[in-house]
Amino acid sequence: METATALRSSFSTCVRSSNRTDYARSRSGSLAFVTVSNKGFLSFSHPRVGLKSVSFQSHKKRSAIKASSSSDSAGPTAPIAPLQLESPIGQFLTQILVSHPHLVPAAVDQQLEQLQTDRDAQEQNEEPSTETTDLVLYKRIAEVKANERKKALEEILYALVVQKFMDANVSLVPSVTPSPPTSPAQDDKLELLHSPEALEMIQNHLALILGNRAGDASSIAEISKLRVGQVYAASVMYGYFLKRVDQRFQLEKSTKVLPEGIDRADSNIQQQASGDERVPSSHPEVTSWAEVPNTGGFGQALKSSRLRNYVMSFDAESLQRYATIRSKEAVSIIEKHTEALFGKPEIVITPEGTVDSSKDEVIKISFGGLRRLVLEAVTFGSFLWDVESYVDSRYHFVAN
Repeated sequence: METATALRSSFSTCVRSSNRTDYARSRSGSLAFVTVSNKGFLSFSHPRVGLKSVSFQSHKKRSAIKASSSSDSAGPTAPIAPLQLESPIGQFLTQILVSHPHLVPAAVDQQLEQLQTDRDAQEQNEEPSTETTDLVLYKRIAEVKANERKKALEEILYALVVQKFMDANVSLVPSVTPSPPTSPAQDDKLELLHSPEALEMIQNHLALILGNRAGDASSIAEISKLRVGQVYAASVMYGYFLKRVDQRFQLEKSTKVLPEGIDRADSNIQQQASGDERVPSSHPEVTSWAEVPNTGGFGQALKSSRLRNYVMSFDAESLQRYATIRSKEAVSIIEKHTEALFGKPEIVITPEGTVDSSKDEVIKISFGGLRRLVLEAVTFGSFLWDVESYVDSRYHFVAN
C-alpha cells in the first residue's frame, strides 16, 4: 500500500498513517489501538500524543455550543453536510443530492465509468522515450489528471455517505454552532442503523466517553474544541472498524461457524474501575475527556457482548488488518469532514518544543450534544466502509 499522507490539520493526532499497529487490552477490557509508523495503515491513536493542545487564530473564548442538525437551519438553502464539494463531479452530485437524492447511485455509477475510461486511456498513452521537455510535460499532465481523479473519487465517496444519511432520514450536523438541543428521535434513528451486536459495542463506546452522564442530556461541560474534534475523528474510525468486524461476525453467525466461547462473559470486560481511578491512557476515545471536570467519572462497567468477545479472540495480525483504513481517499474524507465541522486549528510550537495552548478555544456543549456527535461519527465511519467497498467494486482503488 502506498504511504498514506498524514492529515494536514491537528486532527492528524487521531488520523494518521502507520506500517504497524500494536494492540493492547486495557484494564477496562476495551481494545487499545496504538499507532507506530508509516505505510498507510490508519489506526486509533492517543489524542494527547504530540498534540495536547492546539491554538486557534482567535483568543481564548467561551461560547455555548450544542450539536445542531440541518433541519434546524433556516432557509431552503441550508447545507446538507458540513463539507462543500468543489470538483465538477462533486458539484454535480451535490445538485442531485438536493433535488433527487434517490438518483445519486445511478449518477455515481455513470461518473465511475467515465473515471475508469479516463484512467484506461491514460495508461494506454505511450510515454516519450527520451528525457526531453515532452517527457516532463507528459509526467506533469499525468500527475494533474491523477490528482483530479483522486479528488473526484473522494467527493463521490462523500456524496454516497451523505446520501445514506438522507435515506435514513437523519440530518448530519452541519456545524458546531449555538442551537437548540438535538431531537432524541434522531439518536434513535442512528442507533437503528446498526446491528444489535454492534449497538452493544457502541453503547460501551458512549459509556466510556460520557461516563455516568450518558443519560443526562441537559448538563453542560466546558471542553476544548480540539478535543471534541479529536474524539469525533476517533469515533469515525471506530465505526469503520466496527462495521468491518461486524460484517465478518454476521457472516460467520449465519453460517454457524462462530468460534466457541464468545458467549462466555469475560470478567476482564466486566471489570469496573473505581470512581477516582483514571481511565487507562491507551483508550483514545476516553482520554480526550479524562481531564474534563464534572463529568461524573468513568466508573462504568463495560458490558460483555458477543461481538466484543469475538473481536477479542482475533490474533494480532487480524486486528491489524481490521483496524486499517484501506484507502488514502477514506483517510482524506475523515480529515476534511472533521475540519469542515470543527474548523481548522493552527499549531503553535514554543521555542521549548511544547505546544502553546493559550489560544485554545473552550466551548460549552451539552452531554446530549456530545452523544449525538459520537453516534453520528460512528455511523459515518460505518457508512464510509460500505461506500468504499461499493465504489471499489466498480472502480478499483483500494490497495490489496
